[in-house]
Amino acid sequence: MRALMLLVFISLLVVLPSAHWGVPLFGLILLVPASAVIRLSAATRKPLDAAPFNLERDDWRWVLALLAYGSLWLLDVIRSRQWPADTTGWTIPLPLWPLLAAVFLIWLLRYPPGVRVFWVAVCCGALGAGSIAFYERLILGKARASNDLNPIIFGNLSLLLGSLSLLALLWCLRRGHARSLGLALLALLAGLFGIAGSLLSGTRGGWVALPFLLILWFRTSRGLLPAAWRYSAIAALAVVFIVAVWLPSTNVAPRLAEAVTEAQQFQAGDSRGSVGLRLEMWRGGLTLWSEKPWLGWTESGVIQGLHALIDSGEISSRVHRYRQLHSDVIDTGARRGLMGVATLLMLYGVPLWLFWGRLHSGCRAETQLMAGAGLMVCVAYIDFGLSQSMLRDPLGLSGYLGLCLACWASLRGTEARAIKRAAQQPAGRAPTRH
Repeated sequence: MRALMLLVFISLLVVLPSAHWGVPLFGLILLVPASAVIRLSAATRKPLDAAPFNLERDDWRWVLALLAYGSLWLLDVIRSRQWPADTTGWTIPLPLWPLLAAVFLIWLLRYPPGVRVFWVAVCCGALGAGSIAFYERLILGKARASNDLNPIIFGNLSLLLGSLSLLALLWCLRRGHARSLGLALLALLAGLFGIAGSLLSGTRGGWVALPFLLILWFRTSRGLLPAAWRYSAIAALAVVFIVAVWLPSTNVAPRLAEAVTEAQQFQAGDSRGSVGLRLEMWRGGLTLWSEKPWLGWTESGVIQGLHALIDSGEISSRVHRYRQLHSDVIDTGARRGLMGVATLLMLYGVPLWLFWGRLHSGCRAETQLMAGAGLMVCVAYIDFGLSQSMLRDPLGLSGYLGLCLACWASLRGTEARAIKRAAQQPAGRAPTRH
């Protein structure tokens, strides 16, 4: 049941607009209580795959980071008496989501899903996102693909799912079955579709993350592919990306030229376009943060503070319609001060440190790939958060929490099964690297 929930959540994350909250809600109401029944029947399963294991120190570090981030945000809501609101003004209980994620993490770690579920899910999600993007741009003629979501969030998650699908390609090649070539081609197609979905969405901020994700793919593939294959793959992907940039149908080159023009206009004192407005919001957010550095202005105080800066002429009046500052760090600092930024760094840094340690530990191939996937999620969101408040968007926050938890639970399950297999092998026989 855990595997099914992860499969549906990741596969439909950007395909079905309500999946990011509907699937976790379904799991909270039905699947978590049903786990007690599953636990009673666990004795009839294979011991290697079904036996639970105790949470270790690294697992509790993850739980602590989630609790710290959600609790401080919740205290800020209590202090300001206002819940976060989306772009339409609807209030959303986002501070509760990291707390619920901690519950889900403990639940997933008791009987972790296999890695196959994760790789199949990201490939399905990337194929779905890319297919929607092609349909909206080529058939419907839309200027930006979005699936009726925020095109920035849609494009960023499409890019991330596509990059994870390229890691699934490595997993398929390592399987060694006769059908692995077909699965590998499907994973490659999913990777290209996910990246294409990002390009067709016109999301410029996310494109900066692509070189870093390719570097992570190259590092993760060390020891899994011959060096010539690794360099050839990176070169081929770079060529594909460059060609896609210059194709008129993708609208990438005009979007990049537009960003340069808007930055020049901002330097000249004219805050026009998305780049100029972002820079204006960052200036206003940093000004507010500097006035209340420790605890910030609270959820309700930031908007009031921005309006005061607009009235005094310190920032442009064009930013009045925005409810977030288009930067996770600046937005968090302005609302919750250094205390909030510290919990944000924990939310980024704890999984980043844990996954990085696994990548460098000389572990089995499956663990190495899952560590690389977790690093991709963290690095991508750090980059996305530079120009968009991803963690204040319901889809963005649920995507980070869900993908990170899925990577960690699958990785820990792989480690636990490897330990049990090693214990069952005859003495003196070294475990094989799969």
